[in-house]
Amino acid sequence: MGELRKPFLLLAFLAVTLVVLVELGSGLMLGGLDASGALAHTADGMDVDLGDIGNVSEPPGRGIMYLAFIDIIALYTTGLFTLSLVVPDRVQGRVQGIATLIGSIILIIVSIVMLIIAFIELMVMISLVFAFPFGTMAYLAIWGFFPVAKASVIVGLLMFLKLAWALLLILAQPRFLQNKGLVLLILTSLVCTLCLEFLHGLLPLIFVSILDDIGAIIFAVTGIVWGIVLLIGSIPAIVKAVRVTAALTKT
Repeated sequence: MGELRKPFLLLAFLAVTLVVLVELGSGLMLGGLDASGALAHTADGMDVDLGDIGNVSEPPGRGIMYLAFIDIIALYTTGLFTLSLVVPDRVQGRVQGIATLIGSIILIIVSIVMLIIAFIELMVMISLVFAFPFGTMAYLAIWGFFPVAKASVIVGLLMFLKLAWALLLILAQPRFLQNKGLVLLILTSLVCTLCLEFLHGLLPLIFVSILDDIGAIIFAVTGIVWGIVLLIGSIPAIVKAVRVTAALTKT
């Protein structure tokens, strides 16, 4: 199958690093712009009088940021492949299990906390929408104008980077395709990204924030599942490292 092509692996690591950075920084790139005029127009169409709404900003949303719960695993996995270029297998084998155990526990805890936050926010949104008219007015003023166009651009960029990451990994070593866990991780990341784009275009603009939160909940749950998989997978590596260390100590 050929040797590992280091330049392609390094480029793959760069691509997935950019993915995570864009996702974590999406809150700074989305929202913040004035949406007062658009909200007033939408409210008129719903026969809702918002009165003097003042300056209303677009909500940044959670969906894109929550994709990081999945792609941080992709970054970690690719990072392990990249570290193998400079760290001896013997050393990496001893450290990898413990690092994976600690990282998976942190991922699970953070994902659960953020899942709860997103779920509570979703319940608040739904409650306000059905509390007509004053609750609806409050919902429109806070979440009624999601920046779909900007979000679509960012999602498109993420999809490009993720496809580049997957292709570069294959170019670096075609044997990566034999790693079922890696292939499943790639598919999970791509499908979740497509799912978010689908949710953003499923319903009228005023409901996109609700769908975006639903997507965030899905991604948090997915992150928890992958965290559990990593946690379980780290145990054999730790046991093996302990046995090797014990054997070396005896000798």
